[in-house]
Amino acid sequence: MTSRRSFISDLSVSALVAGVISVLVNYSGPFLIVLEATRAAGLDEAQTASWVWAVSIGNGVCSLLLSLFTRMPIIVAWSTPGAALLIASLGGFTFQEAVGAFLVASVVAALFGFTGWFGWILQRIPTPILQALLAGILLPFVIKSANAFESAPILAGSVVVTYLVAKRFAERYAVLAALVVGIITAAVSGSFKPIDLGLTVTGPVWTTPTFSISAIVSIALPLFVVTMASQNAPGLALLRSEGYKPNDRLLVGSISTASAAIAPFGGHAINIAAITAAICTGPESHTDKSRRYVAGVSAGLAYLVVGTFGGFLVSGFQSIPQETISALAAVALLASTVTSLRGAMPGDNRTSAASLITLAVTMSGIILAGVGSAFWGLVAGCAAYFVLALFPRRGQTMNIAPVTPKSALLQKESTKNITLR
Repeated sequence: MTSRRSFISDLSVSALVAGVISVLVNYSGPFLIVLEATRAAGLDEAQTASWVWAVSIGNGVCSLLLSLFTRMPIIVAWSTPGAALLIASLGGFTFQEAVGAFLVASVVAALFGFTGWFGWILQRIPTPILQALLAGILLPFVIKSANAFESAPILAGSVVVTYLVAKRFAERYAVLAALVVGIITAAVSGSFKPIDLGLTVTGPVWTTPTFSISAIVSIALPLFVVTMASQNAPGLALLRSEGYKPNDRLLVGSISTASAAIAPFGGHAINIAAITAAICTGPESHTDKSRRYVAGVSAGLAYLVVGTFGGFLVSGFQSIPQETISALAAVALLASTVTSLRGAMPGDNRTSAASLITLAVTMSGIILAGVGSAFWGLVAGCAAYFVLALFPRRGQTMNIAPVTPKSALLQKESTKNITLR
């Protein structure tokens, strides 16, 4: 049995940069939804800063420790769809009741993680469906970058052109080159936004949770569903699509436990990341997948720095023009998006149809019963697969790919030709 290489020997500029970019994208975009949720809860400056501190420190500790322990790029993030859900649901409850609901949602998630129930459910979802779910989450970010060319063609163009040229001649540093040129272009053109020092108070503020049935039903239950279905499921699918074998019990259980620990300080939920994790798990991070875990360590350290220094750094991230961030996110997500699209269409026409339904519903952005499109895309795709693939016409030959994650993700398993008589 060979010993592990040292962390120092695994260090690379590309992986370090990938981790920082994933954090940059989080604080420059999805973080605004978290801030809007704090406003919906009517929090004061200290409580808002505590919420920021809680999710930042929670993300940082989990990303750092789990990446080092598993030697995989484990990126942890706050639940963005969960925060969006809270904007509409927090109004009728006290913050103490909301914190109680956060705690219940995280404890139930930890229970599903440690017991393996969540992994058991995922094992019964066809891999092409999970890949289509992932593609449906990532592809809109790539498509959205086209809007940046309409509003700021020079900013967006500098990022994309630099990426393409660097990818041709120095692939490992393509994203880094795009980041540097994008920031320089924004600075020269005077496009940086003024830095707002409104969130200068940092540090935890304890809120004693209270529990009410109505808050558990209205906040905890939907928060649990969207976090597990819209974040943890595609997050695990992403790792598997890149050839890793994540331990779902360890990851979901430990991250959800950490989420429960930060709940009294305002943290609504943290989970395995999908969108920003794709920046760190693909070949743009490092050509050797065994060395990409450095990106997870880098992201963890970046989260801890932001959590410690709070408002100033958050405001600094948000001062970067949105067009630059959108273009940078798009080029960093290209490789993972292509991988997920390929994985979504490997089987017969019926399996592909179910995957396409998953992709379409997920990309639609619909919200039904307070639950986002990723969950409904998964439900629609699984329902379509059940109807189309499990009940084929008599006499029809089908090319059915193995459903279990181990065999499906190797992508080298031979498919089984089954003719029904």
